Order: sequence, then C-alpha cells, then structure tokens
Amino acid sequence: MNSSKTDWPIFTTALLTLAAIAGPLMVWPEAGGRLVDTLYGFLTSQLGVVYIWAGTATLGFVLWLGLGRYGSVVLGTPGAAPSFSTFSWVSMLFCAGVATGILYWGTIEWAHYYVGPPFGVEPRSAKAIEWAATYGMFHWGPTGWAFYCLPTVAIGHAYYVRRQPHMRVSSACHAVLGRRTDGVVGRLLDTLFIVGVLGAAGTSLGFGTPMIAAGLGRLFGVESSFGLQVGVVGLCAVVFSASVYLGLERGIRRLSHVNMVLTKMLLLFVLLAGPTLFILKMAANSAGLMISQFLRMNTWTDPLTESRFIEDWTVFYWAWWVAIGPFMGIFVARISEGRTIRQIVFGMLGWGSLGCAVYYGILGNYALHLELNGIRDVTGLLAAEGEPAAITAVIASLPAGGLVLGVFCVASLVFLATTYDSAAYALASSASTALAHDEEPERWHRMFWAFALAILPLALMRIGGLDPMRTASLLASIPLLPVFGVMAVSLVRALREGR
Repeated sequence: MNSSKTDWPIFTTALLTLAAIAGPLMVWPEAGGRLVDTLYGFLTSQLGVVYIWAGTATLGFVLWLGLGRYGSVVLGTPGAAPSFSTFSWVSMLFCAGVATGILYWGTIEWAHYYVGPPFGVEPRSAKAIEWAATYGMFHWGPTGWAFYCLPTVAIGHAYYVRRQPHMRVSSACHAVLGRRTDGVVGRLLDTLFIVGVLGAAGTSLGFGTPMIAAGLGRLFGVESSFGLQVGVVGLCAVVFSASVYLGLERGIRRLSHVNMVLTKMLLLFVLLAGPTLFILKMAANSAGLMISQFLRMNTWTDPLTESRFIEDWTVFYWAWWVAIGPFMGIFVARISEGRTIRQIVFGMLGWGSLGCAVYYGILGNYALHLELNGIRDVTGLLAAEGEPAAITAVIASLPAGGLVLGVFCVASLVFLATTYDSAAYALASSASTALAHDEEPERWHRMFWAFALAILPLALMRIGGLDPMRTASLLASIPLLPVFGVMAVSLVRALREGR
C-alpha cells in the first residue's frame, strides 16, 4: 500500500508560480521577448563570474569527496548490492541528464564557436576550428556533471544513511538547518527546487521540440510551424506520462535501455558512413586540447574583451546544470542505493563526460566536415534559418538520409521522454509527504507533473530564439546557487559526525 500523500502547500505554490510565469509570456510574447533579452544581458554581466567560480568549486568539492576518506561511505546498508546493474544505472543517469540537448548541441554547437571563437581567436581560422570542436565537450564535461553529482550525494546520504523521511533538497540541508527544514524554510527550499526544474526543463524541451518538428516537417513535407511544435510537445507528454505511470523499473529503466541502444546504433552509423578518419582525428585532438587547457577553460572570465562568449555560453551552461542539478540529485539518488560515494562521483563524472564527448566527437565533427568541404553551408543555414533547420540538413545529408532522420527524431523523442519522466518523478517526490524508502509518489501526481512540464516550454517557444531559453535557466538557477553551498556544508558536517 502506498502511504505517500501530496504536500499541497508546495504543490500549490509551484503550480501558481508556473502559471504566473508562463501565462504572461503566452499572452504577450513580444513584450516577454524584450524583457528576457534585457534580463539575460544584465544578469550575465553582473553574475557571470559567480558561475565560473561555482563550477570550479563544485568540481573540486566532489573530487575531494570521491578521492578522500568518505569515498567508501555506502548510500544504504553497508554490504548491500546496488539496486540496479551498472548498465541500467549508467543508462538512466545519462539519459535523464542529457535529454535531447546532446543531439541538438552535439550536432550544431561547434558552428557558433567557429564563427565566434573564444580567447580572441580569428573566426573561421584553423585555431577556431580546433576550439569549435572542443568547447562543446568542455561544456558537457566533468564540471557540468559535478553540478549533478553534489546534490546526488547530499540527498542520497540524507535519505539512505541519515534516514531522513523525505527525498528532498531540504532534507539534504538538515545537518545545517535542523528542524527549520520541516517548516517554512524547508518548504521554501523545496519550492525553489521545483521552480528550478520547471525552468531548466522548459529550456531543454524548448530546444528539442523545434528540432524534432523540423525533422518531421522535412520527412513529411509540411511546414515546421508552432502548431507542429505543439503537437510534438503533446506527443512527448503522452510518451513520458506513460513511462512515469509504469514507474522506475517498468517505465524509466526500459525506456533508458531502448534509447541507449538506439543512439549507439545511430552514432555508429554516422561514424562509419561519414568521414571516419576525420572524425577520429578531430575527436582525439579535441580530447587532448581540452585536457591540456582544462584549468584555463574553467577559470577564463574574458576580462579584457567584450566578446560575451563566456556570458552567452559557459554561464548559460553552468546555470542550466545548476537548475537541473537538484532534480538529477533526487533521481540519481533514488537509483543509487547500495553504491559508494566514490562510485557515484566517478561514475557520473566519468561515464557522463565520456558519453557526451562521444556524441560531440561524432555528430559535431561530421557536421564540421560538411562545412569545411563545401558539402553543406551549415553556418549559412544556421544564420538564415536557425539551429533546427541546420541540424535537420546535417542529418539528412547522410546516406539513406530520410531513414536516418526518422531514427534521429525517434531518438530525440525518447531522450525527451527519459528526461521528463525522470523530472516528473523527482517533482512528485519533492511534493509528497510520508514517502517510505520502498515507495514511489502517487501515480496521478507523477502523471500530472509529466503534463505540467510542457507548459513553460510552449510559452518560451512562442517567443522564439535562444535568449528565452537561456534566461529561463539563469533565473531558475540564481536562488539555487546558495542552496548548493548549504547542501555541501550539511553533507560534510553529517559525514564528519559519522551519520
């Protein structure tokens, strides 16, 4: 019998916040677009350096956890076997963590850096090519995954070791805040978490949906309109609500397995059917460049120019990872019972970063080859028609392009599903009370959030462009930055106390 109940104050506050943000954007999209542009420019110029240092500090902290004496601490009963096999665990955390963004940005991100490279490099030069093929791997590498890893360990330790009754962000702060986590302060923290997930999820779905719509439009010869995008969102909601309805074992785990196999086949085909030697050479070069320049890339704030590379890209990415971090923390903690802190830290940093590097290395370098050899004017198409059209053209240029594009769209849809059923699960968990260790949130509650997650992306897509997506993540992440600090201090205190 499921004894969990809905925490109505948290549920209602989050729902009203969602309506207050999405409603005006749907009604007044032009005014909303001007407002988000202004907000993003102001906030990144004032707070950008905070995110740069937050990324470096978070990565250093989780490495200290994994390498230090607390790395052997088990989340759960010592000696107990992990709840899921390593393949299932890696599949679920990777699919939930990257969403369709890895297919979107993995294919096209290099083009932005090729025409607007970092470090004052001349656009479209040989150096610009190297950095273009490398910087995406950095943005989806260990620093980003560290933003997922910290809340995972903090929430998992509070739940499995200290036996906190709730799998919530507030529970991970209990060693610092004490009984206040059961009152107004705790509810505020959990509400901020939910708002963060809604903002970050809106960004991910807002990127992925137009790409899928553009692919379907090309396949079936119809215009990629806002109406088609709405239809794609509705289809996504149906797929991931069905997965959420089935739960972790029968829904999310199976869907993650399917997607891992499907995308591996897609990547292998692109590697073999495309310029294999060029892809392998560029991937190796990018890996070496990132390793040798990792510290510089982590701490570069661009203090001497006004290129806005850091504000438009690195700050955006770190804000996105921060906003999604607590959701990933709840979800990965839920599937990590029986694993040590060291296994979680290096599993997430290692497998997560490696998986993302493979997508960037294969998809991105295939698209780069098209550009450099005059086969497709990818940057020209990007400037004229936007990312979705450029991505669709890249995938359709492969042998059996129509079939491959269909597989690409299906894989993108499943990626969205595996992220949003995980997000709905985490939202329902955070807005539930009396959730025992072997129980899941109420089924209707999980399905409700699966559909509610689609509201904000529709409002953002109605505005159009990159800035609304970037601003949603940035605004959602700002109040969560200090929460990350509290979780880190609380975790260290609890570890030192041996409980």
